[in-house]
Amino acid sequence: MKWMIGASFAVHPDFKSHTGGTLSFGQGAAQVMPKKPKLNSRSSMEAELVAVDDVVTMILWTKLFMKWQGYPIEKNILYQDNTSAILLEENGCKSAGKRS
Repeated sequence: MKWMIGASFAVHPDFKSHTGGTLSFGQGAAQVMPKKPKLNSRSSMEAELVAVDDVVTMILWTKLFMKWQGYPIEKNILYQDNTSAILLEENGCKSAGKRS
Protein backbone atom coordinates (compact mmCIF):
# COMPACT_ATOMS: atom_id res chain seq x y z
CA MET A 1 0.00 0.00 0.00
CA LYS A 2 1.20 3.47 -0.83
CA TRP A 3 -0.12 6.50 1.02
CA MET A 4 0.47 10.02 -0.26
CA ILE A 5 -0.17 12.69 2.37
CA GLY A 6 0.04 16.41 1.90
CA ALA A 7 -1.06 19.73 3.28
CA SER A 8 -1.63 23.23 1.93
CA PHE A 9 -0.72 25.82 4.52
CA ALA A 10 -3.24 28.59 5.40
CA VAL A 11 -5.38 28.37 2.25
CA HIS A 12 -8.80 28.98 3.86
CA PRO A 13 -10.15 32.46 4.80
CA ASP A 14 -9.71 31.62 8.50
CA PHE A 15 -6.03 30.74 7.79
CA LYS A 16 -6.56 27.03 8.40
CA SER A 17 -4.69 24.55 6.25
CA HIS A 18 -6.15 21.84 4.05
CA THR A 19 -4.87 18.30 4.42
CA GLY A 20 -5.46 15.07 2.62
CA GLY A 21 -4.33 11.54 2.06
CA THR A 22 -4.60 9.16 -0.87
CA LEU A 23 -4.27 5.37 -0.80
CA SER A 24 -3.00 3.54 -3.88
CA PHE A 25 -2.36 -0.13 -4.51
CA GLY A 26 -0.15 0.68 -7.50
CA GLN A 27 -2.58 2.17 -10.00
CA GLY A 28 -5.17 4.85 -9.37
CA ALA A 29 -6.54 5.96 -6.03
CA ALA A 30 -8.38 3.43 -3.88
CA GLN A 31 -9.23 5.95 -1.18
CA VAL A 32 -9.04 9.75 -0.96
CA MET A 33 -9.44 11.68 2.30
CA PRO A 34 -9.53 15.49 2.00
CA LYS A 35 -9.91 17.31 5.31
CA LYS A 36 -9.88 20.78 6.85
CA PRO A 37 -8.19 20.46 10.26
CA LYS A 38 -9.86 21.99 13.30
CA LEU A 39 -6.74 23.86 14.34
CA ASN A 40 -4.51 26.51 12.84
CA SER A 41 -0.91 25.58 12.16
CA ARG A 42 1.96 28.07 12.28
CA SER A 43 4.02 26.65 9.40
CA SER A 44 3.86 24.29 6.43
CA MET A 45 5.88 21.73 8.43
CA GLU A 46 3.33 21.79 11.24
CA ALA A 47 0.50 21.47 8.70
CA GLU A 48 2.18 18.36 7.26
CA LEU A 49 2.54 16.85 10.76
CA VAL A 50 -1.14 17.48 11.42
CA ALA A 51 -1.97 15.80 8.10
CA VAL A 52 0.00 12.68 9.03
CA ASP A 53 -1.62 12.61 12.46
CA ASP A 54 -5.08 12.85 10.86
CA VAL A 55 -4.43 9.99 8.42
CA VAL A 56 -2.24 7.61 10.46
CA THR A 57 -5.19 5.91 12.17
CA MET A 58 -6.70 5.15 8.75
CA ILE A 59 -3.35 3.80 7.54
CA LEU A 60 -3.15 1.35 10.43
CA TRP A 61 -6.84 0.41 10.22
CA THR A 62 -6.60 -0.29 6.46
CA LYS A 63 -3.54 -2.51 6.98
CA LEU A 64 -5.36 -4.55 9.63
CA PHE A 65 -8.54 -4.69 7.52
CA MET A 66 -6.63 -6.06 4.53
CA LYS A 67 -4.94 -8.64 6.77
CA TRP A 68 -8.32 -9.78 8.15
CA GLN A 69 -9.64 -10.13 4.59
CA GLY A 70 -6.77 -12.49 3.75
CA TYR A 71 -4.48 -10.01 1.99
CA PRO A 72 -1.48 -9.44 4.27
CA ILE A 73 0.35 -6.18 3.49
CA GLU A 74 4.13 -6.49 3.33
CA LYS A 75 4.91 -2.81 2.68
CA ASN A 76 2.87 0.10 3.98
CA ILE A 77 4.65 3.15 2.53
CA LEU A 78 3.98 6.79 3.47
CA TYR A 79 5.03 9.51 1.02
CA GLN A 80 5.38 13.18 1.94
CA ASP A 81 6.83 16.23 0.23
CA ASN A 82 8.02 18.33 3.17
CA THR A 83 11.64 17.59 4.13
CA SER A 84 11.39 19.22 7.57
CA ALA A 85 8.34 17.15 8.49
CA ILE A 86 10.00 13.94 7.27
CA LEU A 87 13.14 14.61 9.33
CA LEU A 88 11.11 15.43 12.43
CA GLU A 89 9.02 12.26 12.04
CA GLU A 90 12.10 10.08 11.56
CA ASN A 91 14.50 11.64 14.09
CA GLY A 92 12.19 13.25 16.64
CA CYS A 93 13.59 16.15 18.67
CA LYS A 94 17.12 15.64 17.30
CA SER A 95 16.20 17.37 14.05
CA ALA A 96 14.02 20.08 15.61
CA GLY A 97 15.03 23.71 15.29
CA LYS A 98 14.22 26.75 17.42
CA ARG A 99 10.69 27.13 16.02
CA SER A 100 9.78 23.42 16.00
